[in-house]
Amino acid sequence: MKSPAVIFAGTPEFALVLLTALVESGVAPVAVLTQPDRPAGRGKRMTASPVKAFATQQGIVVLQPGTLRDETVVAELAALRPDIIIVAAYGLILPQDVLDIPPHGCLNVHASVLPRWRGAAPIQAAILSGDATTGISLMSMTAGLDSGPVYCSASVTIGENETAGDLHDRLAALGGKLLVDSLDALMAGRMPASEQDQQQATYAGKINKQDAQLDWTLGAEELQRRVRAYNPEPGAFFFLNGSTTGEVRGNDSQRVKCWSAQAVADTDAQPGTVVACSSEALVIACGSGGLRLESVQMPGRRRITAQELATQIDLLGKRLPT
Repeated sequence: MKSPAVIFAGTPEFALVLLTALVESGVAPVAVLTQPDRPAGRGKRMTASPVKAFATQQGIVVLQPGTLRDETVVAELAALRPDIIIVAAYGLILPQDVLDIPPHGCLNVHASVLPRWRGAAPIQAAILSGDATTGISLMSMTAGLDSGPVYCSASVTIGENETAGDLHDRLAALGGKLLVDSLDALMAGRMPASEQDQQQATYAGKINKQDAQLDWTLGAEELQRRVRAYNPEPGAFFFLNGSTTGEVRGNDSQRVKCWSAQAVADTDAQPGTVVACSSEALVIACGSGGLRLESVQMPGRRRITAQELATQIDLLGKRLPT
């Protein structure tokens, strides 16, 4: 079958994996749509997206409009005469006049088994909710948020201690394989799409940094999922200081990232109380159970084991703010 004329729309690493799979399969997009360069790093230097960097290396035309609700941009896309537009974590809404351009429509590669976890952060939402499985869906795009008919999906089991970063990488690889394996059949009309059950839809909104704060009044298992879901971004965190007396609070607090933790058995202490602080373990009492911290990071420092932190700061019996 003749290689289709594809416009690929995507921005972060997840999209890069899919684009790479397409190119390696022999489908070189006629153009790539990606977000404009953004300031990044401590120096806030303007930085190209992973998709742009790869496309530039491959000699693929890169388009970076700030909006798709511009007649000139729509005309530029139409002039490329794409057979299909493939979208993966692009970051801009495709208006109807863009959706109408390709004769085979616009295909979204989404990191969940729809209709569960529509929206911006499906990987994190699946971990936060304690889902046993998640996956990838290939969906025909409509004007609604991730509400279009689904061509196919593939599922994976979520590991007991799997982080969002690890799950992201597995799903990106799965998405690339599913896309490459399905594209010919989809283009040939041999893969009909099925409408989603709208009553079963759940939504995963954008992540706010404050969402990642560890609230010690919550159960330990929920907090452990929060640590996993926000690793690597934005990173679960809590506040403490090096005081040896009284409750830790206010301007004395320091934000500490927690990269790994495990839920442990119930404690009788008030939530936020440090019930173990030694070279053996650092455990914080929660609303139910306790959270044994494993890997932490003080501001501006390297990651260390929680046991190492416990030998540096005496927190035993202290209350951390919730």
